[in-house]
Amino acid sequence: MWQKLSLAGAVALASTAPLHAQDTLRYAHFMSATSWQNEVIFENWAAAVEEAGGDSVDVQVFPAQTLGKAAAGYDNAVTGVADIAWTVPGYTAGRFPLSQIMELPGLFDTGAVGSCAFQMLYDSGALDEEYADTHILFVHTHDPGHLHTADKPVETLEDLAGLKLRRPTQVVGELLTELGAEPVGMPAPNTYESLQRGAIDGYMLPWESVDSFRLDELTEYHTIFGFYALAFISTMNKAKYEALSPEAKAAVDANSGMDWAVTAGRGYDEAGAATLARLREESTVIELSDEERAKFEAAAETATESYISFLNEQGLPGTETYEAVVGYVSECEAELN
Repeated sequence: MWQKLSLAGAVALASTAPLHAQDTLRYAHFMSATSWQNEVIFENWAAAVEEAGGDSVDVQVFPAQTLGKAAAGYDNAVTGVADIAWTVPGYTAGRFPLSQIMELPGLFDTGAVGSCAFQMLYDSGALDEEYADTHILFVHTHDPGHLHTADKPVETLEDLAGLKLRRPTQVVGELLTELGAEPVGMPAPNTYESLQRGAIDGYMLPWESVDSFRLDELTEYHTIFGFYALAFISTMNKAKYEALSPEAKAAVDANSGMDWAVTAGRGYDEAGAATLARLREESTVIELSDEERAKFEAAAETATESYISFLNEQGLPGTETYEAVVGYVSECEAELN
């Protein structure tokens, strides 16, 4: 009798069990758990996906490199160390050459516009080969990055000579070399320690990152010039995406693309404006003279032409892609500004 009851119970349980177990997604990034990015981008994205997917999906956020180092973010998504990784394509030199066009100086003035243009570039299919081994959720940029130095003000191009400056990527490093500085490559989370040890004299980062990485504790001077903008991707392990239940996949798809790209970019703009206002009160913010700005712009233009020529020489559509980005920026400015 008990055997019959047990069998009946098992059948009843089986008939009420879900056809697909709940999917768990591990989302890794390198910002701190207290950063605005963790809340505005990652936790909010997780909540939106969970709400859209009902009980079909659970998203767990892993901040501060707790699920892989910043520079290994893309490979961690490829191999499944993380299900989703937020990372910088340019941290892997030469691997995403067309994406790094977004880093070139002077293309756009805000993170929202840059993010919109980068997402349009991705949506056009121009970057499909670069990200063929993962599933892109959304892409974005930060607002233009500026120059920050510990104890030497930079007011002229000549002031840069010999300064050891943190550069985020090789493309930005070429710009620093053109400007006369000595670029030192490292991911953003390593900047504080390097500055503290005297290994670098300063760094290039957007305004909000001065606050996010507590670099204002070690930095007195801030020179305004839109030297570059960094490209970011939020990407997913391809096999993990393809194995999602229909409900979970629909929830992820509904939270992919332009809306989240602009949300991320606008977050950088808003956080950056607040940080700049504070730095004007607490440290020295330097505005270049018109004459000096012209010198910086000439060097930036040379660096841009050099990179586009390099892409063309490699058989890549450098000029075509750059011109497409310029057009996307114009469209995004008209839409967002």
